Amino acid sequence: MTTFQMAKEQFATLCSRGHVREAFESFVSEIWAEPRLFSNLLQACIGLKSVSLGKQLHSLILTSGCSSDKFISNHLLNLYSKFGELRAAVALFDRMPRRNIMSCNIMIKAYLEMGNIESARNLFDEMPERNIATWNAMVTGLAKFEMNEESLVFFSRMNELGLMPDEYSLGSVLRGCAHLGALFAGQQVHAYVMKCGFELNLVVGCSLAHMYMKARSMDDGERVINWMPDYNLVAWNTLMAGKAQKGSFVGVLDQYCMMKKAGFRPDKITFVSVISSCSELAILGQGKQIHAEAIKAGASYEVSVVSSLVSMYSRCGCLQESFKSFLECKERDVVLWSSMIAAYGFHGEGEEAIKLFNQMEQENMPVNEVTFLSLLYACSHCGMKDKGLEFFDMMVKKYGLKARLEHYTCVVDLLGRSGRLEEAEAMIRSMPVKADAIIWKTLLSACKLHKNAEIGRRVAAEVLTIDPQDSASYVLLANIYSSAKRWQNVSEVRRAMKDKMVKKEPGISWVE
Repeated sequence: MTTFQMAKEQFATLCSRGHVREAFESFVSEIWAEPRLFSNLLQACIGLKSVSLGKQLHSLILTSGCSSDKFISNHLLNLYSKFGELRAAVALFDRMPRRNIMSCNIMIKAYLEMGNIESARNLFDEMPERNIATWNAMVTGLAKFEMNEESLVFFSRMNELGLMPDEYSLGSVLRGCAHLGALFAGQQVHAYVMKCGFELNLVVGCSLAHMYMKARSMDDGERVINWMPDYNLVAWNTLMAGKAQKGSFVGVLDQYCMMKKAGFRPDKITFVSVISSCSELAILGQGKQIHAEAIKAGASYEVSVVSSLVSMYSRCGCLQESFKSFLECKERDVVLWSSMIAAYGFHGEGEEAIKLFNQMEQENMPVNEVTFLSLLYACSHCGMKDKGLEFFDMMVKKYGLKARLEHYTCVVDLLGRSGRLEEAEAMIRSMPVKADAIIWKTLLSACKLHKNAEIGRRVAAEVLTIDPQDSASYVLLANIYSSAKRWQNVSEVRRAMKDKMVKKEPGISWVE
């Protein structure tokens, strides 16, 4: 080995350890003799997360006269793109006298990383030649910004060209299918996964399972996980999330115990699934135990975990514990604020919910549809009709948010509780979203409360058109007629239940 080669090895070792200044000062003559060694220094800057040091090296590269070297320019492009310095990356790219596929790929990734989809698409179209990395970057980047249909189109074009995707592009496409609920497209991708030999890959396997579970094909999702030769934490989390989506909350807790026995440490995603399951089951004892485990794991201050804790303590009747968890979190997001507002609403503390919302506005916190849903729920359960209608108007007019079916259901509940049944019925019939059985049953309950048999009859007909086997609607209608002493109508409802073989669901209780 020559002296120069030994010097290069020592230089590379210093760079890999992050000693950029020492490497430059000790081997400055070698760097000037072979300017491509600047690439090692630039890679070290990325590892150190120091864009300022990278810019200093860029100045030295310009001084050395090797800035036109494609190899060095690509490393500079990569550095600026990694640090989100898009303007600097674009300026460098535009000045490059000679570009190659690598240069364009780096820029496409930079554009996509910064959400500049149009520029990425234009550069892709302008490229005279593309490689597999180009296509993978487009598929992954588009899926990241939930442009799932377009991501699938690019993936299909890749397949037509005979190009082999990598595990990340396959994972992105499968996540896109999951977001779209496109089971058939997901199954086609699954067949392609089998054909390419990726069926045992952990990244692809977890994405496949997630896709099936999101498409409500739970058994297929679990089967994919069970086929995997090795589980990792992502696989366990995917399995638990699927069971939670299925409503098998006891199953989530069982999987959590099995995961710990297998030697895996839970992360924030695990805790969100498990604490949310405790919330659904309203099991305070186990919820507190898992809270203690989250503290031990250092995840108790993660905002997503705190949001789950606020909901869990609220559902278990411990409003003070909910508020305590809320206060202990320093980095609060809109989900956490909305969870606390919902907790106050759940406990009939409508005034406190409104105070918290006012505090959000004072602190210039962003609000979303869930925030207003929590507020409307609080107003509905506290009989604050005027305030609720005010918030509904504020959501649409001041914040420009689109009302969803859940918002209309809360407003119908508000109007129904206050006896404005005709107004509630008119709102359901005129709203821009399609009514479901829940919103009609909300109004039917209000008809029972106010003993309005005429509107109750019309509303029950709407519910039974959507779900002819809904026993609760028959029972509610029979009770409405009974309150109005219309015994003939009560007999007719009961006869209809018997003829259609509709059975009343027995009540159940859960004791921890």
